Amino acid sequence: MTTPMNKNSLLVELFVEELPPKALKKLGDAFAGVLRDQLAAQGLAEAGSVLTSYASPRRLAAHITHVAERAADKAVSQKLMPVAVGLDASGQPTPALLKRLGALGADASAVPGLKRAMDGKAEALFYESTAKGATLAEGLQKALAEAIARLPIPKVMSYQLESGCELPGWSSVSFVRPAHGLVALHGDAVVPVEALGLKAGRETHGHRFEAAIDPVVLRDANSYALQLQEEGAVIASFEARRAEIARQLAAAAVTVGGGSVPIQDEALLDEVTALVERPNVLVCSFEREFLEVPQECLILTMKANQKYFPLLDVSGRLTNRFLVVSNISPDDASAVIGGNERVVRPRLADAKFFFDQDRKKSLASRVESLGKVVYHNKLGTQGERVERVMRIARSIAQSLADKLGDAGLASHATQAAQLAKADLVTDMVGEFPELQGIMGRYYAQHDGLDASVADAIEDHYKPRFAGDELPRNSVGLVVALADKLETLVGMFGIGNLPTGDRDPFALRRHALGVIRMLIEKYLPLGLDALLQETAAQFGGIAGFESSRATGELQDFILDRLAGSLREQGASAQEVEAVLAPRPQRLGEVPKLLAAVRAFAALPAAAALAAANKRIGNILKKAPEADAHVSELLLQEPAEKALHAAMAQVVPAANAQFDAGDYTASLQTLAALREPVDAFFDGVMVNAEQADLRLNRLGLLMSLHAAMNRVAQLERLAV
Repeated sequence: MTTPMNKNSLLVELFVEELPPKALKKLGDAFAGVLRDQLAAQGLAEAGSVLTSYASPRRLAAHITHVAERAADKAVSQKLMPVAVGLDASGQPTPALLKRLGALGADASAVPGLKRAMDGKAEALFYESTAKGATLAEGLQKALAEAIARLPIPKVMSYQLESGCELPGWSSVSFVRPAHGLVALHGDAVVPVEALGLKAGRETHGHRFEAAIDPVVLRDANSYALQLQEEGAVIASFEARRAEIARQLAAAAVTVGGGSVPIQDEALLDEVTALVERPNVLVCSFEREFLEVPQECLILTMKANQKYFPLLDVSGRLTNRFLVVSNISPDDASAVIGGNERVVRPRLADAKFFFDQDRKKSLASRVESLGKVVYHNKLGTQGERVERVMRIARSIAQSLADKLGDAGLASHATQAAQLAKADLVTDMVGEFPELQGIMGRYYAQHDGLDASVADAIEDHYKPRFAGDELPRNSVGLVVALADKLETLVGMFGIGNLPTGDRDPFALRRHALGVIRMLIEKYLPLGLDALLQETAAQFGGIAGFESSRATGELQDFILDRLAGSLREQGASAQEVEAVLAPRPQRLGEVPKLLAAVRAFAALPAAAALAAANKRIGNILKKAPEADAHVSELLLQEPAEKALHAAMAQVVPAANAQFDAGDYTASLQTLAALREPVDAFFDGVMVNAEQADLRLNRLGLLMSLHAAMNRVAQLERLAV
């Protein structure tokens, strides 16, 4: 076997036209990762090779240490066929064996050296040979093709190559963006590979305007990042460029003073990193009069349209200063600053115009227009949807008003539900859909509505994502719950269920929102009652099936809850035990789970769980049983002892359960372990006498019911 030699670092770069910024980091990581994995799979890259990925607006590159010039040879053992097929009775090779050997480049002379080994129940012939290790040129060509083919390209472009690429005539190529250069260096040597109609070399290009040298001729693989930065004015590493932008943003904010800080937005930082090669942060400003517009509007237009970083003061309020990440570093930046200030001004003026125009009409006057906005072709308009949400919210509020001590809850929740979607027909939300709810709150405040109603209009979309905050008041909580229930019940009722990764109506998120509100706010509301009340609001809608909207939806919500509990550290057995009885008050679930965990730690838990499972199996085969027990029919000492123990323990456990002390209830029931074990050791349940058998089944049924009020303990049985 040959020994791999010349282990140097490898550098591969694709130089292309501007890549899609939102996909750049993912493209860079994928390109480098697949290259490294493919080289490792061919034995060219060591297990300990260090991978560094590079991604800038015009390049994808990978640097991999400890890459061999040639992979080590490998011993290969190939199964040919069973001995009985390959050799005749005299041990001579059959035509089938000779043909197979010929296909492998061998002949009859190889027959004596064939290895015999058992393959299943039959003995087989194996041909052992040595496969030469791939050269780096061969392996990299394969790896490069694979890396390009497996790029997570959001949208492919087709473009033509000129004959200058040494291809006859014109050829069409498909890639994320037109590629203009390929670098492949192993140490200081060019690896002769091709891709996208390009032949590998050592030349690349730096910054369009500020490169000191063009082209940049790379000395070797290890000098790539340094040469690009010094000669090409490009920070090739995405992470290094991102860190430099963050550093400059913070430093620029300090120069503004007043405790100013740039807005924190990781997605915006990633996108800007993907737009520049040599970042230069500049401070700009706009007229203070625009600060009369809600800051959410100004922040959104600066971030979304211009990729600027607004500056906030120490109290989190927007200032009239913002930061621009420029891709050039002129000696006099005034022209760049002035240009960006001129660009942002019309955007802010539009926002101010929309805000001023929208306030000329009240939210209440806009509700009628929702009747012209289609919500869903089977579920009607937004206006019809609002009517349903109003009725659901009123019903929930009436259920909670006394418990929360809020006499005005129903009227405020009904009003908030009526107005919650009205901002959808405003100019501002029409331009910036992300501001729905937020603008509704501002317009409600302008209309002089109660603060709880205004806050609820914004908050009824919460929680909008995992970890998001819940509505800040009871009115918002009621309307948010009503809104999410209406969506869930409506979509399930017409059969629009999530499938696999597809969930266009975000029903999983809505279900988790309902779960969080019911649990974290400890609402005394039954899940089935909520779903039934919501489903009743869809009467008369063609194709709406209440069974889907209640039964299947309840299963869906409990399944979401089970997943959430497991993510929080609960075991599958504990979750199944708690949710199997289908608890209706989801706010009780954390207490039930804590009780089950405490019970599972008791010495008696395993035996009682196993007994519970045994009792359940017995009762499944005895449909004639009921929970009636006659003391006159108790004959065996063990069944009398169990009945007596239950008479003492069960009432105490039930009282604790009714008081909400589920942990104490289960721990009290743990005292039944010994009499339960004695019962199964000394009593024949299926006695021949029918009255004795039914009485014993009744005793077990009473025990089973008592022990499974908190959770199905049999689910804890191993």
